[in-house]
Amino acid sequence: MANVEHGGRPGDAFGTAAPGAAKARLGLVRAGLWLIAAVLAVRQVAVVLSTPKGERLTDLETWVGPNGVLHVKGSLYDSTQFTGTPFAGLVLKPLTRSAEQALGWGWTFGTLLLVAALGLVAARALPQPVSRRTALLAAPVAISLLMLSLPVRNTLYLGQTSIIPVLLVLLGCFAVRGERASGVLIGLAAALQPTVLLFAPLLWFTGRRRAAASTGITFAAGTALAWAAMPHDSYTYWVHHLAGVGLGRPADDLANQSLHGALLRLGLEGPLEIGLFLALGAAVAVLGLRRAVRYARDGQLLLAVAVTGCVAVAVSPTTWQHQLLWVLLALVGRVGKKAGDRYVWPVAVILVMTLPAKMMLPNMAALYPLRDNVVLLAALAAATVVPFLSRTSEYYRSPVPTEYAQPVPTRWKHVPLLPFLRRVLTRPNLLLELLLIRVGYSAYQQVRLAATGGTNAGGRATAEEHGEQVHAIEKFLQIDVERWVNHAVVDVPWLQGFFDFYYTSFHFVVPLSVLGILYVRRPAEYRWARAALGFATLFALVGFWLYPLAPPRLMPGLGFIDTVHGVQDFSQPDYGTLTALTNQYAAMPSLHFGWSLWCGLVIAILAPKWWMKALGLLHPLFTVSAIVATANHWVLDAVGGAAVVGAGFALTYLLQGPRPRPLAEPAAESAEVSIAEPVPAKGRTPN
Repeated sequence: MANVEHGGRPGDAFGTAAPGAAKARLGLVRAGLWLIAAVLAVRQVAVVLSTPKGERLTDLETWVGPNGVLHVKGSLYDSTQFTGTPFAGLVLKPLTRSAEQALGWGWTFGTLLLVAALGLVAARALPQPVSRRTALLAAPVAISLLMLSLPVRNTLYLGQTSIIPVLLVLLGCFAVRGERASGVLIGLAAALQPTVLLFAPLLWFTGRRRAAASTGITFAAGTALAWAAMPHDSYTYWVHHLAGVGLGRPADDLANQSLHGALLRLGLEGPLEIGLFLALGAAVAVLGLRRAVRYARDGQLLLAVAVTGCVAVAVSPTTWQHQLLWVLLALVGRVGKKAGDRYVWPVAVILVMTLPAKMMLPNMAALYPLRDNVVLLAALAAATVVPFLSRTSEYYRSPVPTEYAQPVPTRWKHVPLLPFLRRVLTRPNLLLELLLIRVGYSAYQQVRLAATGGTNAGGRATAEEHGEQVHAIEKFLQIDVERWVNHAVVDVPWLQGFFDFYYTSFHFVVPLSVLGILYVRRPAEYRWARAALGFATLFALVGFWLYPLAPPRLMPGLGFIDTVHGVQDFSQPDYGTLTALTNQYAAMPSLHFGWSLWCGLVIAILAPKWWMKALGLLHPLFTVSAIVATANHWVLDAVGGAAVVGAGFALTYLLQGPRPRPLAEPAAESAEVSIAEPVPAKGRTPN
């Protein structure tokens, strides 16, 4: 909602304040970010430790608990519960007793320390040169993103060790001195997670051949040591299971975000699937490693490491959710020549790595192959196709700046409250807009349902009580016309059909059409209108949460006829056609009317013709008639919808000031100036 695009100037976010004031603001921002990172860490600990003991750290319990795999005298792989390498089992086995004693607090806090170390190393590894602001803020931002990411949350919940290989690689590339020490750390990571061996070619082709050789030697030594200590287990893992293939959950499980898992989910199997997987894996490995070498030579070693890790994600036979941290590291790459396009790739990566896949794409059968493999697609994109900018590009440090509107004087001196949210005149990136709209709507649906505890049954009694309150208020005000209108419309079949169609069809079509037209024709006004709509929707979510309300059609005993959803069975706790999909008690305020009023106001303000303005204002009129006629809302719900829309426009004005002037106005102003100035006579030149 907020226009936070910058034109590539380091000091823009802090305005033109004096150096001392800017330094103080920077320190305050840094302290706030560290506080956020600490809060996220505490929250993760609380979530893990508040989970019943039998449901948390289940993988760790399976390995090192009293009856865990590492206590068994037979093979580690007698069951498929242990999926690590024999070297991992050899390392973990001496730790079983101490792990049992600290199974919970010790393991969880140890994992948090690993995450913090990973964030600090990644922040220090950013390609140079970086501004002082970036250097100070990178560490808390990196740690916060790691805490929010699904791989880290999954690792904390299951008690996995997948953070260790990533941290070892980063330490080997950026922290230790000497190529041999670097190779030893990366080799140990490969002994724990074999696909990390892909970093050996990266080291070799970037001139660090001692590190590459040391990586291979360390991996071979660790594997040989495990083979000598546990020959049967080593044979089982490396030969019988072909480096762990088939261990753990089925390979076609949604959690397996590798090419092998994706092909199995598409229905391929047998020699055809194996051959296609090997061919695709080889192509991705060659193309990805070539790109990684190029970025490493360009001075973007962290990006090269991330690209190589994404290759490992794709070509591994099994890549479970807790092993996907490499994809998050890929957000350090810069993509786009314009400042406004720089946010598309990092935002997309952050959303993919922090939100469930169903929030990224609509719940449509045709999109299931994309939705089920969204992390794999992000890894493949980072490894093979995303055009990361080279540091030698003129746009790497100085992208095409964003065009801003001139500040407009306001009635109140404190408006706008956030002057750095300047009005942007350029069109926002379409892909980023579509992505944010989809994620925003998914979040809106989740909050609506969560307002009643996740089920409609949980809020039914309260919602019906609130319905009786609203009905009583309307009777007192003598505006309780819903039942009369509802029955009058039912008696006229064509009118009922019209309102049913209008209610079900125009709620999304008209707002999306208005946004689409503004995006194409009036990009500056698009940002203003979008911000007002977003704020109005947030206010409405607060209303849904604080005041769940049953619509007239779900109020037993009042005699309303649900013309859209059909007859309701009030004996069932969840009733109605859509009760399994969304919260039916999110009636106050009415966003059906609120969004339609937003459309009408935007059209009335921006449309160039009077008849367009009038046509736009007809939409909220038809909508309020439809929501009352179909018994989906009370009259006061429409009043609430109008209130949140007014609050949305008001907050937009308060935070950002008036909407930007059209692009044609500066030309008109210059024309007025030229008219006002005296025109020199023919043949004479002005002094």
